[in-house]
Order: sequence, then structure tokens, then C-alpha cells
Amino acid sequence: MKTEIVSAHECAKAIRLLRDGEVVALPTETVYGLAADALNPDAVAKIFEAKERPRFDPLIVHLPNQEALDEIALIKSQLAHKLMEKFWPGPLTIIFNRFGRISPTTAQHVFDELSGRIPLIVDGGATEHGIESTIVQIANGMIEVLRSGPITDEMLRQFGEVREQTSSATISAPGQLPTHYAPRTKLIVVDDLKNFSPPSGKRIGTLCFSSVAAVSGRGPASYHGSISKPRPATAATSAPAKFIGFAVIRYLSERSDLREAAANFFGMLRELDAQDLDLIVAERVPEEGIGAAINDRLERASTGTAP
Repeated sequence: MKTEIVSAHECAKAIRLLRDGEVVALPTETVYGLAADALNPDAVAKIFEAKERPRFDPLIVHLPNQEALDEIALIKSQLAHKLMEKFWPGPLTIIFNRFGRISPTTAQHVFDELSGRIPLIVDGGATEHGIESTIVQIANGMIEVLRSGPITDEMLRQFGEVREQTSSATISAPGQLPTHYAPRTKLIVVDDLKNFSPPSGKRIGTLCFSSVAAVSGRGPASYHGSISKPRPATAATSAPAKFIGFAVIRYLSERSDLREAAANFFGMLRELDAQDLDLIVAERVPEEGIGAAINDRLERASTGTAP
């Protein structure tokens, strides 16, 4: 199968393919995703086939309006309605009723992964948030977070009590597999790069929150500011002691902004994965705001932690 990339302004072909039961890659505000008619079982099956996705790993349904939601789910929770009014349309997924490679954030990422498996990719540029939507369900009047994302716990608490889902053997939402978002290169996670000594004779790359210059003298990480488009990847030219021994360095945010770090996360992880490295060492970001979602993706992408 030949895979074609078209501009977002040329969406007529995508619409025609979707109506014909085909799969099309589309940009969202979070990451690129495969789209198919959610009410066509044969079309939905093609998404699983293209991504080699486990059949027990659920898909997210995107809807155009409230009327469409009423056709597929019965919404009794007033709390759910309040969340929908506040955050929809946007990066929040709600579960109403009862794979893993690195997520794509550009059309080229999709093409690199799925060329020959799907007929069309709509290129809408780099995605805004860079990591997948927050997924919640309403249980006993509380907001249970099944997957962290751009809508943070702090943003949800104004609507009710928020709790993280306890570990469960049941996969009830996308992104819950213990290993997910994984690069082909072995990846480990550390709390501080200063405590990691790269082994000699190996090509080691690192993914860190911000440069030493940005860290020096800064206060708490920023995440309340405006959301930035992903910035070009940067590498150290004269590496401080913290980075000695690393062949490739990527900073998620030069200005220590967690929103910018999230937007750059998957793209920079892909860049490191393409550098023919023996190991990627990722440094945890501050566990605040959207930083919790970044760290969640790091843990699921990793093969372990450094001692």
C-alpha cells in the first residue's frame, strides 16, 4: 500500500477514505492518531492491524458535538458534564462505559512508522501539547485519573476530589500497559544526571529537562504559562561536567518550562532513538503540573532505572 501525505487544507480525500471505511492519520492538539469510523467495526479493526495494537487496549472515540455523545453513551454524572463544559474540545478523555511505540507528534513521525500500512496522512504541523490526553472516569463522585496528560490534577481539583488510579490488572484506558511509548534503543531513567557515570566505549545519549544555564538561579519549574509550539532540538556545544561522556544531548526546554518540555518530549525521544546509540539516559522532570505526565511516559518507555 502506498502512503500519501497531504496538507490539512486538502482534507476532502481524508473524508472520502474515512467514509469508505479506511484508516487515516490525523493531527490532534496532543499527538497524531489513526482515525477511522468508530461505528464501523471493520474500519476500527484496521487501526489495530496497522499499529499491531493488542486487541484489549482500548481506543478513544472523538465526537463532533454533544448530540453525537448522547447517541453512544448515557451520561448521568453532573461532574462529568462540568468537566466536558470546561475542557471540551480539548485534551481530556472521559470513560463513560464499561501500542506501544513512541507517540507521533508530526506527520513525518507517522510516515516513518506506518508507511505502507495506511493510505493517507493529513499533515497539520507539529501538535500543540505533545503528549496524549488526560483520561479520567467519574467514580463515586470523584475524578479518577487513569492517564496523566495536559489537563493536570491541579486543573481538575476545582471540580472535585481527584485521585490516581491504583494499580489494576484490567486495561481500561489507552496508555496503561506497564511498558509503553518505548524507543527501540534501551532507555533508563535517573533522578539526577550528576549521579550517573556513562560507561566508556559506549555511545550514550541523554534527555534532560533543561540546560545547566537555565537551571542556574531558576525557581520552580514553570507550567502555567502559554503553551508553546515544540522548539528545535538542541545539543550542548561545550558540555558542563554534568554532561561529560554523553555523545548526544537533548534539552526538553531551554527555559525550564514544563509545557514546552511536554511539547518536545516525544519528538526529542525519536531523535535520540535515531542516533544509533547504545543507551538513552533520561532525567526525570519536576513532579508538578504536566511534569507528572512526562514522568509517567518516561517510566513506561524505560527498561529500568539506574542504581
